[in-house]
Amino acid sequence: MTARRSRRYEALRWVLLGIAVVVLVIFLGAQQQHGADVSYGRSPAESVTAPKGPAPQAADPTVPSVEEMTALVDASPVVRLPGSIAGWDEQQVREVAGDFPVRILVAPPWLDEDEQRRVRDVENATITVIGTEVSGDIYRAVPDDLPSWRAHFATADVTGSLVALIAGMREVPTPADHDVLRWREPSGPELAAVAADLRTKGLHAAAGASLTAVPGKAAKTAFPDGALYVALPPQPFGEPLPRFGPALTGLFPDTPIIVMYGNWIEYHGPAADFAEVAGASFYGHFADRISQYDYSQDHVLAVYLNRVTDIRYAGLFDRPLPYRPVDPLRVALPALPWLFAGCVAMFLALSVRSLRRSNGTGIRRGNGAPARLAGLTALAVEMSLLTDARSNPALTRGIVKLQAARAALDEELPEHHVLSLLKEAADELDDSARTSGLISYRPELYLQGRLS
Repeated sequence: MTARRSRRYEALRWVLLGIAVVVLVIFLGAQQQHGADVSYGRSPAESVTAPKGPAPQAADPTVPSVEEMTALVDASPVVRLPGSIAGWDEQQVREVAGDFPVRILVAPPWLDEDEQRRVRDVENATITVIGTEVSGDIYRAVPDDLPSWRAHFATADVTGSLVALIAGMREVPTPADHDVLRWREPSGPELAAVAADLRTKGLHAAAGASLTAVPGKAAKTAFPDGALYVALPPQPFGEPLPRFGPALTGLFPDTPIIVMYGNWIEYHGPAADFAEVAGASFYGHFADRISQYDYSQDHVLAVYLNRVTDIRYAGLFDRPLPYRPVDPLRVALPALPWLFAGCVAMFLALSVRSLRRSNGTGIRRGNGAPARLAGLTALAVEMSLLTDARSNPALTRGIVKLQAARAALDEELPEHHVLSLLKEAADELDDSARTSGLISYRPELYLQGRLS
């Protein structure tokens, strides 16, 4: 190996160390947490939330005193106070209750805090139902999926909550949920009346519905191209619901349609992928409040439309995500630890090589030009003491070739030239050894153990 090549390896060693340091600095700097740019998802929705306290449209109903309600519950296993709305499948409740004594007190949904407290203070009531909120002892049962919420808010069906609560109180497994809500196709006159209002006003509010008008700003941000709205009152428990959504979609294709059954909201129309997420998000957040208080459809619809706006502006569905140019650093970041490790490994390997060369082990164990020159020189020195007149000429020619090879090595001539001179020197020394009868001093045999 030439001196120039050694210097190149030395320079490469320090270059690799520098690269490793730079890579380490870049990698550590990239670990800093930067604030997320959320300007794209900044929704124009109004900050409409469920208010505290009773629903705005609540009158001032009263419930009997605790003593009076206690007497009523003693007299009957199910007591319904005036204005109560909850219903349930009595057969399912009886089956899960078995011989467990269950007494249910059902109250209306618009009670204030004092009235709710009085209802819950009735100690002989195993279960209290306020609106559609079901509780008993230390337990409270709430729906947690779309079918349960639909039955809960469309028909005030609390069967699932009662079954789950009684099973919990009995410490037995909760029976599997059954979606008992039934549907029917709307009749011709029903569909015609709804369609006529939608064509003229964009809104059909059936008798008994509490929706007075579509919330303008919330509707505009949720559906910029417009939508049609159908508001129906809470449907009678146990009766099939008219399935207006698919029928209206056929009459008004490519138009968003919102259908309300009480406080249950359904979306039908184009780009409906968001509807399930919007429903789960909305009812998962507000179901408890709506269960306790009889909010008007105006307020519920406004909050729902704002939730739709938030979800659609998040870029998850019909809004395309903005273009973001490729960040080379982020793309290369996973490879930086490997690049760092490779540079460090190469640096260590070259450092070990440099250390070995400085200790002289490179010449003793190598098989390059310097090592071969050293070996042949040692052979020539030993042979000079053993040759005679017949073998001296070949030895002399070999020594001349060795001197030429050393000069070429010092002048950093190409390695193949140095090796060529060494081969010629070895041939001359081999000829001298054979002439003198010194077989063990033939170069290939002499150097075999020294250069391996």
